[in-house]
Amino acid sequence: MVWFYLISGLFLGWSLGANDAANVFGTAVATKMVKFKVAALIASIFVIVGATISGAGAAHTLGKLGSVNALGGAFTVALAAAVTVAWMTKLGLPVSTTQAIVGAIVGWDFFAGALVDTNALMKIVTTWVLNPILAGAFSFVLFKLVKAYLRSAKIHLLRIDLYTRLGLILIGAFGSYSLGANNIANVMGVFVASNPFTDINFMGLFRLTGTQVLFFIGGLAIAVGIYTYSYRVMKTVGSDIFKLSPIAALVVVLAESLVLFIFASQSLERLLIKLGLPTIPLVPVSSSQAVVGGVIGIAIARGGGKAINLKVLTRIFWGWIITPVTAAVISFFSLFFMKNVFQQQVFEPIPYKISKKVIQKLETLGLEDTTIESFEGKVYYNAWKLRADLKHNTTLSSHEVDMVIKYSEVDSLLIDSTIANEHLDPDWFTRSQLEAVKSLHGSIFEHRWELVDTLSKLTPEWRYKPKTRENRLYNKDLKAKYERLFFVFKLSRIRQLKEIETNEEGKP
Repeated sequence: MVWFYLISGLFLGWSLGANDAANVFGTAVATKMVKFKVAALIASIFVIVGATISGAGAAHTLGKLGSVNALGGAFTVALAAAVTVAWMTKLGLPVSTTQAIVGAIVGWDFFAGALVDTNALMKIVTTWVLNPILAGAFSFVLFKLVKAYLRSAKIHLLRIDLYTRLGLILIGAFGSYSLGANNIANVMGVFVASNPFTDINFMGLFRLTGTQVLFFIGGLAIAVGIYTYSYRVMKTVGSDIFKLSPIAALVVVLAESLVLFIFASQSLERLLIKLGLPTIPLVPVSSSQAVVGGVIGIAIARGGGKAINLKVLTRIFWGWIITPVTAAVISFFSLFFMKNVFQQQVFEPIPYKISKKVIQKLETLGLEDTTIESFEGKVYYNAWKLRADLKHNTTLSSHEVDMVIKYSEVDSLLIDSTIANEHLDPDWFTRSQLEAVKSLHGSIFEHRWELVDTLSKLTPEWRYKPKTRENRLYNKDLKAKYERLFFVFKLSRIRQLKEIETNEEGKP
C-alpha cells in the first residue's frame, strides 16, 4: 500500500520532468546546440543528486503551508497536482508544478479543517512574481555583459561555438542540480509528514535519512519524465516565445539556474545570516516561470521586446493563473471521494485542547484575557471552527487567537532513547543535547511547547538565545533540531518504527 500511495507522487515527478525539468535544457535543445539525448542524460543525473542532497530547504517551507499527515491524503494531493500539470503539458504550456502542488495543498487544508499558514503562503506567492522578474533581470544583464566581452575579445566563431556548447552543458548540469534541490519539494514534499521510509546506513560510509530516500525516489521519477515527454515543452520555451541565438540560450539557462539555486540554497541562506543581511526565502519556485522570464529579458535586451510572441506569452500567463485554482478544486473533491467513497484516511484529525496548562502557558507569554477561561476543557478537531468560536466569544485580537490555536494544538510526543540513538545524528546534536533528550526516556508530552520548555530547563544548549543579529544562525539551527525531535518522536511515528522493527525481526 505504501508504494501504491507513492504512485501519485511518482506521477507528479514524471510530470515535472516532462514540464519543468525540460526548461533547464529547453533553449539549448531548441537551438540545436545540445542533442536531446545528451541533455536528458545530464539533466537526469544532476536532478537526482540535487534532490537527494539539497532538497530539504524548500520542502520545509512547503510543509509549513500544510502538513499532509496521512498517506491517503498525500496520495490524493499529489495526484490532483499531477493531473493538473499533465493536462497543461498536453496543451503544450510550460506551467508551474509549484503552483499546482500549492493549490492542491490548500485544497487539503480546507478539507481537513487545518489553517493555512498565511506567512508561508505569502512567501511562496511572492516568488511567483519575483521569480520571472529576477530571471529576466539576470538574463538582461548577463546578455549585455557577454555581448560586450565578445566584441572586445575577438574570439573565432568556431571557438565561440565550442565554448557555447560546453557552457550549455555545464550550466545545464548546474541548473538540473538546482532544479532537483528546489522542486523535489513539489514532488515529494506532501509525503514528508507521513514518510514511510526510515534512515539507511551504507556500511558506515554515509547515511541517507528517510526524507532523502523519499527524495531520491522522486528524483528518479523526474528523470523518467525528462526522457519520455519533455521535448514538446522544450520547443515551446526554446523557440515559440522568442527566437533565441545559441549565446542567448546559454544566458537564459544561466539566469534560470541562478534563480533556482538562490531559492534552494541553505548554504547561501546561512552566509547571508552570518553577514547580517536579509535572507531569501527557501521555497520551491517554478523553472517554467524562470525560463520564461529569462527569455523575455533577452528579448528586451536585443530589441526592446518587439519580437516577443505575445499570443504564446498570454497563453502561458493564463496557464499560471488557472493552474493553482484548478489543482485546489480537483484536490478538494478528490479528497471527498477518497474519504467517503473509497473509505481511505486522507487526514489525521488534529485535536486542539484548551486545558488549564495551556491557559497558564499563554499567561506567561503575556496573554491574559479572562474570556478564554470559558473554553477551558474544550477539545476541537477543526481549526477553522476553533478560530471562529474564539473570535465570536472572546475579546482576543487576531494575533492572540492564532497564539491560542498554536499552543493548544495536541501533537503527542513519546521520548524513546533507543529511537534517539538511531535517528538523532551525533554529529549534529551536541552530547549535552542528546543526554538531555535520553534522560526523558518514556516521557509523553501532549504539546510541542512542553518538550521545548522541559529541555530548555535541562541544559542551556536547548535554549533559544535573544533575537539579535548575532544569534540568528544559532536560533535557526536550534529550531531545525527541535523540528527533527517533533518528527522523530511523534507518537504515531514511534508506532510506525516499532512495526517496521517487528516485521524485520519476523515476529507476528
